Amino acid sequence: MIARSPEIYTWLEQHLTPEVIKKHFREIAMGEVERFEAPNLLALNFILHDSLGGCGSGSLKTDAQGKTHGLGVLFLELDVPDELVPSTDG
Repeated sequence: MIARSPEIYTWLEQHLTPEVIKKHFREIAMGEVERFEAPNLLALNFILHDSLGGCGSGSLKTDAQGKTHGLGVLFLELDVPDELVPSTDG
């Protein structure tokens, strides 16, 4: 997950927890969810252990499971404060 601003990153750090990700992926993530913070990139990286049958998430390499999880997290809904949402006005 990459934030568009330091303010959004700070908010995500507080609200996008391993528990939130585990709940979102509860049907496919049977193991622990680890979160790695990269504040210099304004990014959070998650590893879902024992997911989609296991094995694939044991590697840190980009793989098909990572792409599946990346797409899946796009369906996660969070209530973000209005002041953090960029305006679409031209």
